[in-house]
Amino acid sequence: MAVKVGMVSLGCSKNQIDAEIMLSLIKERGFELCTDAGSCDVVIVNTCGFIEDAKKESIENILEFCTLKKEGKIKAVVVTGCLAERYQQEIAQEIPEADVILGIGSNSQIVESIEKALTGHKVISFGDKCNLPLEGKRIISNLPFFAYIKIAEGCDNFCSFCAIPMIRGRYRSRTIENIVEEARTLAKGGVKELNVVAQDTTKYGVDLYGKQMLPELLQRLCEIEELEWIRVLYCYPERIDDALLDVMAKEPKIVKYMDIPLQHASEGLLKRMNRQGSGKEYLQLIRRIREKIPGIALRTTLIAGFPGETQQDFEQLCDFVKEARFERLGCFAYSQEEGTKAGAMENQIDEKRKQRRAEIVMELQYDVMQKHNNRMLGKTLTVLVEGYDKYASSYFGRSYMDAPDIDTKLFFTSPKPLRAGTFVKVRVEDVIDYDLLGVLEE
Repeated sequence: MAVKVGMVSLGCSKNQIDAEIMLSLIKERGFELCTDAGSCDVVIVNTCGFIEDAKKESIENILEFCTLKKEGKIKAVVVTGCLAERYQQEIAQEIPEADVILGIGSNSQIVESIEKALTGHKVISFGDKCNLPLEGKRIISNLPFFAYIKIAEGCDNFCSFCAIPMIRGRYRSRTIENIVEEARTLAKGGVKELNVVAQDTTKYGVDLYGKQMLPELLQRLCEIEELEWIRVLYCYPERIDDALLDVMAKEPKIVKYMDIPLQHASEGLLKRMNRQGSGKEYLQLIRRIREKIPGIALRTTLIAGFPGETQQDFEQLCDFVKEARFERLGCFAYSQEEGTKAGAMENQIDEKRKQRRAEIVMELQYDVMQKHNNRMLGKTLTVLVEGYDKYASSYFGRSYMDAPDIDTKLFFTSPKPLRAGTFVKVRVEDVIDYDLLGVLEE
């Protein structure tokens, strides 16, 4: 009987892609992949180590499966991902029950490590970050009609609050040819929506080609016949140029959606974050984007409670949220991370105040979203069907305004059965909180 291997992958889509490459290696060696991790012989926890909440979730999962191992329900626990890479010795010393601990540069050793663990040998390996596979066969772990594609790894921006450069290393792009080849394979396998990701997608190609090559890459991806939606995530404001906006405006396959992580609006605070720009410059950029791409849905991520954030800084952030009118927005309380410049800064803000400020920003955004959603009433949207909710007696899916996993859903009724992964027209008739409600338009 084949050994059953299960995986819990936490954190971002980029970490998910690493997990999918490992799952393919495991399956090719003859192991049986198991979706119920608790009933497997071997469990892999592919961890996130970005901020405090993510670290806690990762550790809780590791300890949960170590308890199952102690009870004899599973045979081995494997720890991979960003937490393992960031806290190499701490994980090895404080969680000795883990049979395998691999840094991201040792992901390609996953099969051999599992085999050794099953024979009673402990494996701890931390290869060079640059050895992390950027490409390879994958087993898509989400709904089969959408996928993420990683066009680069690492980051050179060195934001003062962020641990990604020390975890993932310097920025390194894949070649256009390799990305397009993988995209064709995904499309032939049934993927209709391709979500383009990297820590900074707008910097793509600078290290390989000497200039920003995201517009050229997107044009090549648009040539893949089977793809219907191409979505661009994580665009840095200082590198959004006319070449990128022109491609997004003219190519019908590129959904009119852009994720721009701005973090704040106070120029002084942005400098402390080692970020370029100001709230005024960001508003000018937003206006330019909306002029060039009418109807575009803009998403951003903000941080409240960064060290030294004054009441004036915070009020400036709130005014920015109200004026920018982002279609999608997330605000998080600052997480003090060891090893980062911001983590060692003076004037750290207490947890309660940070959390309250983040809540206030999200309350403001709720009002912005309500006005936006009300403007959608009576309009017809193209929706990618994701499934059927028997409790709500309705189908649900996403419009061009909604990226998978992070944005809202559109719920709608249909007089006929629909298949997940198909595109339909839905007329919006109502709004409940953040979500739109509608009916199939025949």
